[in-house]
Amino acid sequence: MATTTSPPPKTNRIGLNMLEYKGGKTTLCAGCGHNVISERIIDAMYEMGVQPERVLKMSGIGCSSKTPAYFISRAHSFNSVHGRMPSVTTGAVLANHNMLALGISGDGDTASIGIGQFIHLMRRNLPVIYIIEDNGVYGLTKGQFSATADAGSRLKTGVINDLPALDTCALAIQAGATFVGRSFSGDKRQLTAMLKAAIAHRGTVMLDIISPCVTFNDHEGSTKSYQYVKEHEEPLQEINFVPHFENIEVEYDAGTTVDVAMHDGSHLRLRKLHENYDPTDRLKAMHALLDSHAKGEVLTGVFYIDTNKPSFVDLLNLSEHPLATLPENVVRPSPQALDEVMEELR
Repeated sequence: MATTTSPPPKTNRIGLNMLEYKGGKTTLCAGCGHNVISERIIDAMYEMGVQPERVLKMSGIGCSSKTPAYFISRAHSFNSVHGRMPSVTTGAVLANHNMLALGISGDGDTASIGIGQFIHLMRRNLPVIYIIEDNGVYGLTKGQFSATADAGSRLKTGVINDLPALDTCALAIQAGATFVGRSFSGDKRQLTAMLKAAIAHRGTVMLDIISPCVTFNDHEGSTKSYQYVKEHEEPLQEINFVPHFENIEVEYDAGTTVDVAMHDGSHLRLRKLHENYDPTDRLKAMHALLDSHAKGEVLTGVFYIDTNKPSFVDLLNLSEHPLATLPENVVRPSPQALDEVMEELR
């Protein structure tokens, strides 16, 4: 009797299949937008051919900070204290700047207890992909409003939010991040393209991803619900990303597309939907965000990008070899050097 064998699984450019980018089984609520973000991270890492062992997965506290367990199980991972992921990530990246740092945070972890560390991470332009899984509520403590909840939005209990929202994208642009954008967990094409571009960027990437909480914040009256975002989403541009290892040929209309060359030779193609929008202009980016708030829109896309600003690693003039790999005789001062220092302090 003849037997048939199934074809081997499809592999990426470094010979790995999709399963090798998976993580553990999720423990979040069924339908949670955070799970979809994890799937898009898996897709992007697989398609870009990132070596799993080269990834640092960093997080703080909250529903969002549980998600690194659900993707790339072969990566290095560290779950830090509430709001303190930026400082831990900074130390890890400076110890080994050859790693790809991926920080997962939430709107509470970032915009409340962690706001101070968030701002200083943005201003340093550390090479890191900082993702905010933004649902506008504290999902682990029964759904109270977070600092990103829009004024006038309503909880399931009927409570109305009277306070204005913090726009983490505007804060990141003003502070100095060099790749800032917003997407929606339900927009697979846009989110995947933005994540792939983020992997190619050498500097601070800040992505605010609207991720509806199906338990506490997916009802009528919520501005972070699936229905509200679908009805009010206003894309800034059509996004196409071409990795450096693929043939760079994309159809586009002359004069309506911005081409941004990334650090590794990849190309980010942004086809303008908003007339004359320039993603390299900080003032236009801030104006676009303020204008969208005034109109009640959820603006998505790449708001700002700068590939010329030196990263924090460049500014510190670190050794070409990661500090974590240097031998003791290189990093430890000699007795003579210590004696000279002590003599200078007298």
